[in-house]
Amino acid sequence: MTIGKGKRPRDPNQLAKWIVDQSTSDTPAPEVQPAEASAPVNLSEYMAAIGRKGGQIGGKRRLKTMTKAARSKVAAKAARARWKKSKS
Repeated sequence: MTIGKGKRPRDPNQLAKWIVDQSTSDTPAPEVQPAEASAPVNLSEYMAAIGRKGGQIGGKRRLKTMTKAARSKVAAKAARARWKKSKS
C-alpha cells in the first residue's frame, strides 16, 4: 500500500482502509502552504528554476543517447573553450 506524499491506493479494499485511517487518525492532515509563499518573486526567477530542472534531467538523458565519438567531440570542444579563457 503506497501512501507516500498523499498518493491514494488503487485497490478498493486498501483505499477503504486508507480513508478510514485518514478520518479516524488523531494527527491532523498537513496544511497546504499558499502558492505565493514558496513561489519565486518574479517570472524570470521562475523560468530560471524551470530551465535548471530541465537541464539537470536533459544532460543525463543526452549522454545516454550520444555515441562515444559524439561525446568525445563535445568534450574536446569544451576543453578548448576552457583553455582559451585567460586566467585573470
